[in-house]
Amino acid sequence: MTEIVLPEDLLALLQTVDTPTVCNAIEVVQGKRGFNRFTKGTMQHSNPGQAPMVGFARTARIAGLIETKEAPEIIRKRRLDYFRSMASGPRPGVAVVEDLDFPKCIAGWWGEVHSNVHKGLGLNGALTNGVMRDLDVMAEGFAVLSGSVGPSHGHVYVVDIGTPVNIFGIVVEQGELIHADRHGALVIPPEVIPELKQGIETVFSNEAIIIGPSKKDDFNIEKLEEAWAEFEAVRT
Repeated sequence: MTEIVLPEDLLALLQTVDTPTVCNAIEVVQGKRGFNRFTKGTMQHSNPGQAPMVGFARTARIAGLIETKEAPEIIRKRRLDYFRSMASGPRPGVAVVEDLDFPKCIAGWWGEVHSNVHKGLGLNGALTNGVMRDLDVMAEGFAVLSGSVGPSHGHVYVVDIGTPVNIFGIVVEQGELIHADRHGALVIPPEVIPELKQGIETVFSNEAIIIGPSKKDDFNIEKLEEAWAEFEAVRT
């Protein structure tokens, strides 16, 4: 895919706003509702109060429910190739790893060791439909958004690297731009990037039409009707 250019001011802004806001802003830029490249279903976050993870996807697929029949030396080589892939590519980066055993995942690929390793390789978070563990000793500042929490690594091994992956209903390709927090994750379409900063500012401006009056002591149904009419006139 074509390399995505992410302006520094947009990156800084994306690291401060939640994923629902980005979802709304994409629709503002597109001028319509119906954007659907986001996760569907409730996910688990390793540190719900942490800032959003933003980065370019480094993809892979794993499995761990049943022991692989491949030779140990092949599995070891592929794991090292996996780490080489995670260490490369544009930054900031996010590991996006599909567990092929879903929805019966048991293999805790994400825990104390891998969170520290991936952080050390320059990634700022991970998105997976699989399992995370070691919640109290995850690498500081490295967020994991997962399908479940569990205690074991099972027979976990890397199946392939750099392929498209499916995480809770979104297909993510290597190099696509991810935004994720405790609400879920989404893929930011490249074509909205030039106007996304303005889209986010528009979302805040539009919401203030309702939220501002609602916080005042004299707020009532009449003031809501007045504010809502203004809101309806400008929102996507």
